[in-house]
Amino acid sequence: MAAEAVERTSRLVRQHRGRADALIEVLHQVQELYGFLPRPALHQVARELQLPLARVYGVASFYHLFRLEPPAAHRCAVCLGTACFVKGGAELAAQLEQRLGVRLDAPAGDGSWALEHVSCLGACGQAPVLVVDGQLAPKLPLDDPRALALRFTALGLDPRP
Repeated sequence: MAAEAVERTSRLVRQHRGRADALIEVLHQVQELYGFLPRPALHQVARELQLPLARVYGVASFYHLFRLEPPAAHRCAVCLGTACFVKGGAELAAQLEQRLGVRLDAPAGDGSWALEHVSCLGACGQAPVLVVDGQLAPKLPLDDPRALALRFTALGLDPRP
């Protein structure tokens, strides 16, 4: 880790007065700093909070909001809530796995794409839907492969080379 990052992590710990009960908040802030929780930062947090490394790793690996690997450059979230599932959400997810060459909910994707499922995007009347890099894609035409391929391309979901 760069010296500046080490100092910033130390500053985060000091903001919480080195209190062990602030572990989750410290980990959230460290993740904001790096985009994920790198091993050296976890070691530093354990050392500075005077906690066993196993406890820090246990908390970081238990909560689904913490990432232990760098995030993918692009994120695609497929809704598999009831309305989307009924309208073909699982089929959509399978097509995206094949198109992007990554597995649904793989921990780090392939580095360029992460394909994740979500339980609801709140757009049930527009099912099936997905979100690509923060952009909602409603009413995907699963019954028209050509139109679906054009929508995927427009969303930047380029097929795997």
